[in-house]
Amino acid sequence: MSAPQQLHELLSEGNELNIVCHNNPDPDCLASALALGRIAAAAGVDESHIHILYDGDISHQQNRAFVNLLDIDLGKFDPKTVRDRPPESLLAFVDHSIPGANNRVPKDTPIDIVIDHHPANGIDARFVDHREHIGAAATILTEYVEALDIDIDEALATALLFAIRRETLNFLRSVTREEYEAAAFLHESADHELLRRLSAPSFTGETLDAIATAIGNRRVKRSVLVSHVGRTTERDALPQAADYLATLEGVETAIIFGVIDDAIQLSARSPDPRIHAGNVLRKAFSDVGSAGGHHDVAGGEIPLGIFGDYTSDDETLLRIVEEVVTARLFAELKIADESNK
Repeated sequence: MSAPQQLHELLSEGNELNIVCHNNPDPDCLASALALGRIAAAAGVDESHIHILYDGDISHQQNRAFVNLLDIDLGKFDPKTVRDRPPESLLAFVDHSIPGANNRVPKDTPIDIVIDHHPANGIDARFVDHREHIGAAATILTEYVEALDIDIDEALATALLFAIRRETLNFLRSVTREEYEAAAFLHESADHELLRRLSAPSFTGETLDAIATAIGNRRVKRSVLVSHVGRTTERDALPQAADYLATLEGVETAIIFGVIDDAIQLSARSPDPRIHAGNVLRKAFSDVGSAGGHHDVAGGEIPLGIFGDYTSDDETLLRIVEEVVTARLFAELKIADESNK
């Protein structure tokens, strides 16, 4: 039995499906969840019992446009949803794989379905399709939609195609033959005017200010740039700043961090084949937070609790955070912290 058939059979055993997105979900996660929901409906799960759940924020202007223009029905995740559920209530992860890692699902919670392309160890679920070499989770779900002959309407095709394009930076990052094949399958059914609108959304002044702060605070040593945005409410300004600063002449690795609510968020970009961005963040901060990702794209989160002595004075807190995080990054990269703006 093929993997798509195995998934369909498992879904047919359930009468409810909770698809839990990772925190602050992006289009790859959301489109994959939408596709899995369509597969579940085709397998006999009542659409009113299929829920796409998330925690955190959908703050990136492109992600907000994606949800609004495609009218994706989302609910906020509550851990009570997955506790002591009956066997016919299925729990799925798309674009992530481990309870408690970039999600609020309690550790040791039984998972029924995992479909993911991010590096991970110890994945445990009744059905697992984990392919690290694939450029997007949406690519895997597109394969399933095609193999199972699921009715693909304009909204689903547009969501999946945009997710693949966004996750691979328009087929320039971590792209495989599978991405091109998925895109070819989706092309005819997608709304290409909507794809253009999604590709160029407006962004807030706060995001622009955060990126400007990162530009001004940059430290460069060899081909590595480290910077911070201070405190911000614009979480998605970090990856945007990382994407932008990674294009600076002479820079092949850009790592941006900032304080958002009660945590330090990190975002890294590294086309440099000598540096595995996910491993750098994981090794630098695994003792104080969670981090990881691919060799070229990575992220992390560090609770501010470790800086408890400074949380009453924001100016001092930001200075200490900058010093500690920057020092750890340069130490892990085995290069001296010498500023070069």
